[in-house]
Amino acid sequence: MSAIRMLVLGAVRQHGRAHGYQVRNDLEYWGAHEWSNAKPGSIYHALKQMARQGLLRAYETAPSTAGGPPRTEYEITETGSREFLTLLRTALSTPDAGPDALSGALGFMTELERAEVLALLAERVAALARWRESVTAYYTPADGPGQLGHIGEIMNLWVDSADTGAAWTRGLIGRLEAGAYTFAGEGETFVGILAEGQENPYATGVPHPGDTR
Repeated sequence: MSAIRMLVLGAVRQHGRAHGYQVRNDLEYWGAHEWSNAKPGSIYHALKQMARQGLLRAYETAPSTAGGPPRTEYEITETGSREFLTLLRTALSTPDAGPDALSGALGFMTELERAEVLALLAERVAALARWRESVTAYYTPADGPGQLGHIGEIMNLWVDSADTGAAWTRGLIGRLEAGAYTFAGEGETFVGILAEGQENPYATGVPHPGDTR
């Protein structure tokens, strides 16, 4: 799955209503431009595309005092919220979603209840075990490269990735079971977004035309 849809929907959802530069600022604050495809052009394209698809609602506001075209602000629709939650659950439970989707899901996981997140992570461990079993059914690192030669290193990578991913996931499960973080229904959750006008130390560039502060 593409992480950009979840990241953009989640950022707008946390603000309630946000313009493109705010979304970009938040995602850069998370470092998403380094570990995902959440680059400025992709963010603005995703906002416009999802507005056309009915996942976001677009509003034109008054032009900025600095001049330029009206700024467009977005808020998530009910359909968009359902899509966001589906993507979030898939990213937490399915290794195939990819590391960028998992990274984004970790930032939004407190939008769900603790019990559900634990169940989704348990699904992830089980999926990793099935993936490892499918590889080791005909090859294990202990067998040595054999006739596979250096291609056996691909199998080594898959097995190691499954083992490492499962160990990390079990560690997270243990931390959550011990009470780490505040989840939905438990009180006020931490939200990692920047306030309007708050300086972002990780910003990579200037605002997009029409999305000035």
